[in-house]
Amino acid sequence: MSRRIAEHPILGVQEKGEKVTFLCDGEILEGYEGEPIAAALRAAGIMKHRYTKKEHTPRGIFCAIGRCTDCVMIVDGKPNIRTCVTPLKQGMKVQTQYGVSPKPFEKQ
Repeated sequence: MSRRIAEHPILGVQEKGEKVTFLCDGEILEGYEGEPIAAALRAAGIMKHRYTKKEHTPRGIFCAIGRCTDCVMIVDGKPNIRTCVTPLKQGMKVQTQYGVSPKPFEKQ
């Protein structure tokens, strides 16, 4: 059974683009150009996209339609990108987001 999302609730059935590589927290991953970043991450087994600032709890795909902020990550240096609706491109650099920062929280 594949972990790849076959039909997106808003974007519909996605045409499979060219296979591309991208970085996620320094790890080289593969996905298909044009599919949502979150779909490529899910297919690679990555379900944690960010950690909340107050409780330091992990968040991932929730609504999958760009309405909530659970899937936001830092994409190509820009924070708060909704990965569930942002198309994957060759060479993207995706990072786990900590609150609104790419840096992990310091223990208090």
